[in-house]
Amino acid sequence: MSVRRVMGVETEYGISVPGQPQANPMAASGEVVTTYARAHGLRAAHGAWDYSDEHPLVDARGFEVPRSRADLSQLTDIEDPTLANVVLANGARLYVDHAHPEYSSPEVTSPRDAVVWDRAGELVMREVVQRLAATPPGINLYKNNTDGKGSSYGTHENFLVTRRTPFERIIAGLTPFFVARQVMCGAGRVGIGQESEHAGYQISSRSDFFEAPVGLETTFKRPIINTRDEPHADPDTWRRLHVIIGDANQADVANLVKTGSTSLVLALIEADAIDRGLEVLHPVEALKVISHDPTCTATVRMRDGRDLTAVQILTEYLEMATAFVEREGSDPATDEVLAHWERILGLLANDPMDAVADIDWVAKLNLLERYRQRDGMAWGDPRLTAIDIQFSDVRPEKGIFHTLERAGRITRLTNDEEVRAAVSTPPADTRAWLRGGVVERLGQHVVSASWDSLVLRLPRAGRIARVSMLDPLAHGRDETESLLATDDVDDLVTGLGA
Repeated sequence: MSVRRVMGVETEYGISVPGQPQANPMAASGEVVTTYARAHGLRAAHGAWDYSDEHPLVDARGFEVPRSRADLSQLTDIEDPTLANVVLANGARLYVDHAHPEYSSPEVTSPRDAVVWDRAGELVMREVVQRLAATPPGINLYKNNTDGKGSSYGTHENFLVTRRTPFERIIAGLTPFFVARQVMCGAGRVGIGQESEHAGYQISSRSDFFEAPVGLETTFKRPIINTRDEPHADPDTWRRLHVIIGDANQADVANLVKTGSTSLVLALIEADAIDRGLEVLHPVEALKVISHDPTCTATVRMRDGRDLTAVQILTEYLEMATAFVEREGSDPATDEVLAHWERILGLLANDPMDAVADIDWVAKLNLLERYRQRDGMAWGDPRLTAIDIQFSDVRPEKGIFHTLERAGRITRLTNDEEVRAAVSTPPADTRAWLRGGVVERLGQHVVSASWDSLVLRLPRAGRIARVSMLDPLAHGRDETESLLATDDVDDLVTGLGA
């Protein structure tokens, strides 16, 4: 069993225009995307994305919601000139998703690469903020998931899962895990309730916004298990599990454990190796109970009558994953995830504050408690809310997380050099290599692109060609590097056999 599989992380960034609280967030988000595109000679338009293979209303439970009954927020192909889209040279997508700029990382095959290319997105956003600062008032961006006033925006993970795995098994196997996972990778939040109607601090930024165990929606009636069946790959072979319940992580360890442990649990589910009864009686309520308890001692009722803490639930998953790996074999990427997963659970079981260097919500809570003790602030003090937001500012001189990391108080698994390289270089072992390479070298010929297609204008042939890329593990560096050496797009397409 391996932690390796095709995955990716997409993050909507919080946005503000200094001194203009009423500024239009869609217009500001569009400015973010177009500013980056202009600076790098990239085309940013709604039509730059190929929507022909997107099916946001197809449900993994075996039906499709009629378009006439869909909420507008569920449709991804509505023409809107403000919805800027751009494909980056690293194979990522930068675009306006509802009222936020979103960076969707390219496909990678390991949790560690997911962390690296997710951090590359932070550098993309940081560059935009720095460029816009030259024209006051500029725009500020935050890697968080709520404004604390009722709005929540997502950080989504994507994992390819074999189509032969029944979706009902995925729901059963993942729901208790997602209810508990937040203690390892929550980003922390000042305020309880969707509109912070109660004072306090909680583990996850997103948990109060979830209202259903299972469902298709992502911006309302948010479900613990999202059922969108849009694989962006061969639909006969793959499902894409679209995870909408995670927080945006800045801490490498939390981000690695978030994607890595989820991939391992999916491997258990694919192998039908979940051999323990872990059904949570009331998962939506349990999600909030766990999030509202930074001591990590709150218990939730299981179907078998046990009352377990989140750490105890996760320990059962870890034990199953460890036993499976011991039987089936492992690899370095899997060993790394298992080691951090086990270490983190040990820290949380002893004293959650022991994980201050590894988990976002613990690092933030430790900082806030110091302010509270120094200045006698109650949890309802607006200065604590301001610190919460500033914690996620992408600017290195303003973001509190970055200050802690520079001071060596946050465990770093990546390094600056590889993250900077990932801003302009695609992963070598997925189709992102071809996507990013074509944008970088032959961008003037790109009509549109998507995760599984490239639509190219061929000047010599006098036609448009659509290159299908339904296999995420095809079109990597080994297969396409020599083809990409050409500056003739007609030759490239011929070489690809399209």
